[in-house]
Amino acid sequence: MTKTPDFAAMMKDMMGAFPVDTSAVEDMFKNGAALNEKLSNVALEAAGKSAEISSTWTKEALGKMSDMSKAKADPADYAKAATDFASASAETAAENMAAFAEVAKKVQMDTVELLMAAGKEVTEEATAAVKKATEEVTTAAKKAATAK
Repeated sequence: MTKTPDFAAMMKDMMGAFPVDTSAVEDMFKNGAALNEKLSNVALEAAGKSAEISSTWTKEALGKMSDMSKAKADPADYAKAATDFASASAETAAENMAAFAEVAKKVQMDTVELLMAAGKEVTEEATAAVKKATEEVTTAAKKAATAK
């Protein structure tokens, strides 16, 4: 009778001939976590600045509304107060929208800068990993060829 080949032993021998370096995966995870931390900091900073702008805007609007809501002696003063409030609100809105736009612009610039740096780093790491893997496979293939 013929003996059935032990495929488990063959696979184990074959995998042993091609060592796997997990440091590249660990480095990728660490780099990804660092990038996520930096991106989170950008987002949290923007959220904080946006909250400050919103809070200031609200306080200003409430202050202007209290002026508008005061009792007036002449009915025409109510129209003037409403006109002044609308004018001041439009001016404040333009200023605050510009401030929000500056926050968004900074977020965009910081994000692009981080992603460009990460892309460059990933490319360099991938090149190094491929080079290292090629050398290891070449070495393992030479050993396998000389072992026969």
